[in-house]
Amino acid sequence: MYSMSSLVHYESYVDECADSFSERLSEMSGRGKTVEPVDMGHWFQCYAFDVVGMITYSKRLGFLDRGLDIGAVIKNLENHLYYATMVGVYSYLHSYLAPIRSRLGKRGTGRQFIVEFTKGCLADHQAKPKAVDAEDTSHLSEQSGTMDFLSKFLGKHSEDSSTFSQYHVLAGCVSNMVAGSDTTAISLSAILYQLLRNPKEMSKLQKEIDEFYSKRTGDPRRINFQESLKLPYLQAVIKEALRLHPATGLPLERVVPEGGATIAGKFFPAGTIVGINTWVEHHHPSIFGEDAASFKPDRWLTTDTDRLSAMNRHWMPFGLGSRTCIGRHISILEISKLMPRLLHEFDFEICRDAPWVTRNCWFVKPVNFQVRVNARRSQVGKVGAS
Repeated sequence: MYSMSSLVHYESYVDECADSFSERLSEMSGRGKTVEPVDMGHWFQCYAFDVVGMITYSKRLGFLDRGLDIGAVIKNLENHLYYATMVGVYSYLHSYLAPIRSRLGKRGTGRQFIVEFTKGCLADHQAKPKAVDAEDTSHLSEQSGTMDFLSKFLGKHSEDSSTFSQYHVLAGCVSNMVAGSDTTAISLSAILYQLLRNPKEMSKLQKEIDEFYSKRTGDPRRINFQESLKLPYLQAVIKEALRLHPATGLPLERVVPEGGATIAGKFFPAGTIVGINTWVEHHHPSIFGEDAASFKPDRWLTTDTDRLSAMNRHWMPFGLGSRTCIGRHISILEISKLMPRLLHEFDFEICRDAPWVTRNCWFVKPVNFQVRVNARRSQVGKVGAS
């Protein structure tokens, strides 16, 4: 379901949300006039939420349409992450605070909104005419067309309800929604921020993208995933931005198994909690060079295969190993399809009086990322058109 081979079947969902996002930015852009700045961190999260809604239910939650925190989902997820960060570091607090939060009704209205939304979508499926049995998805296939996660989960449920119950259907959909937006939104913000701080790299990327659009046939605005993979500088920019600003800001902890383990020349007995902070790993000069603190996308285009292999082994914005982020391919799909389109259609200017501020509550999230948006001169009259 989350494999790289499945991505092509989600592209139409991403395209619909990218269309809506482009229209919203067009409405907010100045097109040469003075305009109010836009909190791009918020809008990137609106995009990510609506994409994961489409992928999960074939239905957007309406974040992009309204530009608002629908159901207070974003606010409540931030509150949950703050709590989880505190008790994750100081675990003894959980046994004291959890009962208090429960009595105060602090268990998460945002999550409850997602749960109720999922139940509604599930009810819609079950209410379909018997001629199209909602829980019998055997007539659907990824080869024949797009299938959302709810349909896939219902298919598993119909195959064996004893091992994949209605609870698993609900839990799978809710997990997608709760975990599927922050990483993508933060990564998109990091990419745009680094490009705005480095105009030379921005210009180089826009040139690559403009040349691509000038030569292609077909849809004049949408870019498919395979096309995005053939834009080497775009992919280098994505990797470099996620290296400098990985979404996770705390160590990805693991428990040493029976027998212990020797790590970096030191022995750790079984039961020891070990971990590495992605930010530390990504700034290691012996791996990424003495300029590891600088935004240099070209480092990923080196012909030195040994160095490139070493950098890839230590690049871990989605984690490493068997517990790596299950949705990493979907996140890369969302990023790779959206960024070239936005940079082709719009110019962005960071507000000098609004410094880049982040808050680390498990995810290192930008706070009030204010940017001015203008339709690019060549795109005036085209952006937002159907």
